[in-house]
Amino acid sequence: MGKAGQLVLAHLLMAAVLLGGCARMAVNSLMEPTVANLQRQTDLELVCEGASSFLLMLDGMIAGEPMDKRLLLAAVQGFSAYASALDVCGKPERAATVSSKAREYALALLATKPALRSIAAMDPEAVQSALAELNEDDVALLFWAGNGWATWIHYQDGSPASLADLVRVEQIMRRVVELDEVFYHGGAHLFLGALYGAKPPLLGGKPDLSRFHFDKALAVSRGEFLPVQVVYAQTYARMMYDRDLYERLLNQVIDFPVEQRPDIALANEAAKRRAARLLEEIDHVF
Repeated sequence: MGKAGQLVLAHLLMAAVLLGGCARMAVNSLMEPTVANLQRQTDLELVCEGASSFLLMLDGMIAGEPMDKRLLLAAVQGFSAYASALDVCGKPERAATVSSKAREYALALLATKPALRSIAAMDPEAVQSALAELNEDDVALLFWAGNGWATWIHYQDGSPASLADLVRVEQIMRRVVELDEVFYHGGAHLFLGALYGAKPPLLGGKPDLSRFHFDKALAVSRGEFLPVQVVYAQTYARMMYDRDLYERLLNQVIDFPVEQRPDIALANEAAKRRAARLLEEIDHVF
């Protein structure tokens, strides 16, 4: 981001401090379209270099209004997308650091629901009971909080703490499927497909259930949300040693025109880069 853009963000942050509630309304109205615009970017390097200024401003706003759901939702979406972009830009260590903010704001977003205020310390039965109290109006909160939490788990290399958290995120995503399985291109199905397909059956994997959820995500997204095909290939197809499926899924990603879905261009461009790299390495996998 250039100096002019940084200056604009600095002025917005100063206005928020000086004007209090009025500025909060203005920034709230800015956050949602800004996050949406982030998802429309195809220049991953630009996102990796420039998104930090926006997220710094968002941090400052949340410090003043720590229970503002709209700000927390924007923060979870923004930090999760930024972490994913950094990974594709070849900065996995930085992505891991940013993912901690995604988890922090995911838990804060969940804490806006009294039943989920202590979810990180709740046992599975208590989580299940708490989630049962939520309804269709809570789907966006649940999905994005679960996604942000899962972003952090991805970078924890299977640590005991992250595995305990994974159980809770699984419960969140299963509840999203119950309430609205098509939300965000079937994103909850994508998560569950990856979860059940990442391990062989002898170690607790559930390949049939994995394929069911991936196929659901493909159907819901009409094959246009390309992370589905990439993760399908990386987990289920690889675990089942199905080279034909692996190659077919990744070629679908390569052949898809990003401009066909400008609203999810960032995720699709990142998926295309991953697919190209995976295809280059296919002979080392099979």
